[in-house]
Amino acid sequence: MGTKLIQFHPILSKDATVTTPWVRTAQLLPFPHSQETCRLSSSTISTNLIGDHAKTEVRVCLYFCAIFFFSLVIRGEKDEQAVLCSKDKTYDMKIADTSNMLLFVPGCKTPEQLKADQESCNIIHSQIAGFSNSYWELRRCRPKLKKLRKLLMEDPYEGPDSGKDQTSTISKYTTEDLLSLVQASEEEILHQLQVIDACRIEGYWRILDFDYEVKLLNHVTQLIDSESWSFSKVPLNICLQELGPLEPTEMIEHILLSYGRKYIDGGEVYFEMNEDKICRTIAQMLLQNAVKFNLSEFQEVWQQSVPEGMTTRLDQLKGLALVDKNSRPETIFLLKVEDLPEDNQERFNSLFSIREKWTEVDITPYIQDLCAEKQTVGALLTKYARSSTLNGVKVYNSRRPIS
Repeated sequence: MGTKLIQFHPILSKDATVTTPWVRTAQLLPFPHSQETCRLSSSTISTNLIGDHAKTEVRVCLYFCAIFFFSLVIRGEKDEQAVLCSKDKTYDMKIADTSNMLLFVPGCKTPEQLKADQESCNIIHSQIAGFSNSYWELRRCRPKLKKLRKLLMEDPYEGPDSGKDQTSTISKYTTEDLLSLVQASEEEILHQLQVIDACRIEGYWRILDFDYEVKLLNHVTQLIDSESWSFSKVPLNICLQELGPLEPTEMIEHILLSYGRKYIDGGEVYFEMNEDKICRTIAQMLLQNAVKFNLSEFQEVWQQSVPEGMTTRLDQLKGLALVDKNSRPETIFLLKVEDLPEDNQERFNSLFSIREKWTEVDITPYIQDLCAEKQTVGALLTKYARSSTLNGVKVYNSRRPIS
């Protein structure tokens, strides 16, 4: 006879990849188990462990969690598909059937405990608390972070002089609030808060109103110009001293952190300003109130608007603005990637409704964030678009009709 294998179905492996380990019967300890099923049904067990959660944020402390020393959280609201989050990753959840019945055994002993317990009687009486013919299969997915920005943009911070903060009845959000509302792991949420330049004000996470952000940036760049500082060495202390009477020092430091890289030289704190990000923000300021802008005129005005010594380039606007080279004259208009749908198919539908045919260079900034782990832009385009050649250039259009 061949070697008999016994299959196990773990929920999550140590390297976050779902695997199916096997164990040979010869490796099992020679302790037979007698089994008795108690009154608790399998449906009750299933409901207690996972269940149908109207507003799901359930800390799951299962046996395998103890093995890997972390807790798991299921996140999602009524209208959302639940996801499971570890400390730093997010997983889609799907129920998978198994031909092997899964038994829930309270007080089940591990092989190490059995080896240490050398009782004369080698029959162990185990009570089965419940059973299941299915298990949760997890697949690593992108965190659903679009909601994070949407929540914070409900009440952007307009500065200390605005009376809006005192009269506003819109909810503000702490870290705990965001963890309960956003379908992503804690580390992914905290990282995204840095990406969108959110800051904590009185214990709540806030995004600066764009006009207020530009106002703060102008204060800093004007000071740099008046003091003839290098953009690579802007002293924090002098900025706080000079601009403190105009704006809160916390906001001045926040704008320096948002638009610069902090470093220490000779015991003093300095910032190296990010030229691309400053040019990008000024371009957004120019484009936000125009439906379309003549490209050549825009480039001229843009260069005149940035601080002296900085150089504007169209590649600084990836994912922010789109150039229409087919119009005469050529035009440019605002198209922010964060305003597009988060779902893959909806994102492509939206893009193909804006423009029928895209080159890979033009579309990449607007779909790159959709790439899953180890997935390329080319693979996404193969799945959601059809390629053709137009005037010797490879272009992509929708696989399905766009209404």
